[in-house]
Amino acid sequence: MFVRASIGAVLGVGVVLTTHSVCAEEPTLPEGLDIPAVTTPPDAPDLPEGLGGGTEPTQPAAPPAMAKDKLPFDLSGFFEVRIGPYTQSAPGQRNVAVAESRLQLQVDKTWHKVAFRLTGDFLLDAVPYSNAIDPELGQGWIDLREAYVSFSPIDFVDIKAGRQVLTWGTGDLLFLNDLFPKDWNSFLIGRDTEYLKAPSDAVKVSLFSDIVNIDMVYTPAFDADRFVDGRRVSYFNPMVGSTVGRSTVRFVDRPQHTFSDDEFAARLYRRLGAWELAGYLYLGYWKSPTGTDPMTGRGTFPGLNVYGASIRGPLAEGIFNAELAFYDSRDDRGGSNPFVNNDELRFLVGFEREVAPDFTVGLQYYLEQMLDHNDYRATLPVGVPRRDELRHVVTARFTLMTMMQNLEWSLFVFYSPSDNDAYLRPRVHYKVSDHWSAEIGANVLIGANETTFFGQFRDMSNVYVAARYSF
Repeated sequence: MFVRASIGAVLGVGVVLTTHSVCAEEPTLPEGLDIPAVTTPPDAPDLPEGLGGGTEPTQPAAPPAMAKDKLPFDLSGFFEVRIGPYTQSAPGQRNVAVAESRLQLQVDKTWHKVAFRLTGDFLLDAVPYSNAIDPELGQGWIDLREAYVSFSPIDFVDIKAGRQVLTWGTGDLLFLNDLFPKDWNSFLIGRDTEYLKAPSDAVKVSLFSDIVNIDMVYTPAFDADRFVDGRRVSYFNPMVGSTVGRSTVRFVDRPQHTFSDDEFAARLYRRLGAWELAGYLYLGYWKSPTGTDPMTGRGTFPGLNVYGASIRGPLAEGIFNAELAFYDSRDDRGGSNPFVNNDELRFLVGFEREVAPDFTVGLQYYLEQMLDHNDYRATLPVGVPRRDELRHVVTARFTLMTMMQNLEWSLFVFYSPSDNDAYLRPRVHYKVSDHWSAEIGANVLIGANETTFFGQFRDMSNVYVAARYSF
């Protein structure tokens, strides 16, 4: 009911926009180039009519109020066109990864200490599996990103309730204690990185004190990842033994009972000097279907608790971070059920530094350890690919800013020496003006074996171009 009402509100905003012209404000001249007003001496003769004399005003009339300024709320957003073909024949998919026009409208309104935000994306998408609107999958011609109210009932308490995009943790595109939903399809097909984060329908309460700060998030109904299931991105299906796409979509049994299939997440954090320390808790489910129902073959979301900690601060003229998480797979704590993920330990260490003017390098090392691996091996069905006990991933981010920081060159690399696969994300972004920007990039996926994490997408490499007008 909440999502339906919010979609209706977004549509209302679209109607308002179409009935008003959005005009940019006239830029002011640089200091020193503005034209001062002319002062007429008291004994000077009057100018002839038509040159400023008679009844004509001596000062120009004020420009009319802009349509955008007449609205009873703050309106911002962007219009974007993005297209990206595959570089080879993608199994079970069309020839293009992304081909869409997107209009995002964001409405902000504040009443005293209460703030409201509504953000919706209207899409004209040429590559969908289905045009039916599904707010949880981000499917259809509208994607509701935000619809929340925030307020502070007392000075040390902030509350945000509604549809919102949440994040925490210290990793750069690696998530250990961040168990908020992700959109992996958007990430792999070349959409802007902001769309990696999917929205949650939740209540967030933040408490502040001199000793420790606390963030608590309650999600009444489970919000899963927008995971890869073949509709938009092909994947390796162990039940079939090969990479499949639209013809073999993976269907799931999703926990969907409000208040009984709920989630709770918390973060305690404080600063010690320049360093930030944090502890994390999550009670819910695996965010992607890591389990399988052996009777139906449908994917499942087993129960999951996560306990973790992180540290972040300055070191050697750069920023150091480390993060640890223990994944308690509630439905298979002994590791003897081959259809449910085992417990895991996850560890991350990273360092980022500006090594030259406008050139920044960030490095990370990530380790994922499956616990009770011997029990997992003993019960694994014949023919199902076996996961390694340890999975190592190294990442590197290179960012160079040129042309007075209007042109950004970047490259993000994932490489797993244990899986022998990699994922490269080159990108060039040019800020043409205050409103216009253009971008070109690629998603390059490499793997020796289609059963590994990145290797399963090795035929899904693509390039893309985009142009955006922001207002």
